Amino acid sequence: MDLEQLRQLLDLVREHELAEFEIEHEGLRVKIRKDVNGAAIVSLPPAPVATSIASPAPSPASAAGATAASVPTLAPADSAADADAEIELAVVKSPIVGTFYRSSEPGAPSFVDIGTTVKKGQVLCIIEAMKLMNEIDSEYDGEIVNIYVENGQPVQYAERLFAIRTR
Repeated sequence: MDLEQLRQLLDLVREHELAEFEIEHEGLRVKIRKDVNGAAIVSLPPAPVATSIASPAPSPASAAGATAASVPTLAPADSAADADAEIELAVVKSPIVGTFYRSSEPGAPSFVDIGTTVKKGQVLCIIEAMKLMNEIDSEYDGEIVNIYVENGQPVQYAERLFAIRTR
């Protein structure tokens, strides 16, 4: 599945206001979901699924709700992550290009580590851009389950930074 096919799937989901869409093609599973708040949610279903389409999402009253974020989930069909229960992860992405820092200064403790419980609005990291330190806050309540970037590494716009198991 190439990027153009993925874009076509996203357009189809938006056009028909679907709450959820899932397809497996050539051993690659793609699941697209819309959260009621428009938050991006990545889900790994417990069992392999051929092709299914969920019922349409409730019609939002505002135009902003109609353009709620959809996030593709790409996972191999026989992934070890297929556990007994569905795992829902919110992915925090970089809003800017810059340098990723896990703490406020060298030698200071990290803002968060894997296993840390976070609250909405809590600082997760700092991204330095053009000599400005930008605090990146959590948009979710939950637990940090993955940190995708190493301290001091450059990050691109929309690059994954953290995975949070939402509550």
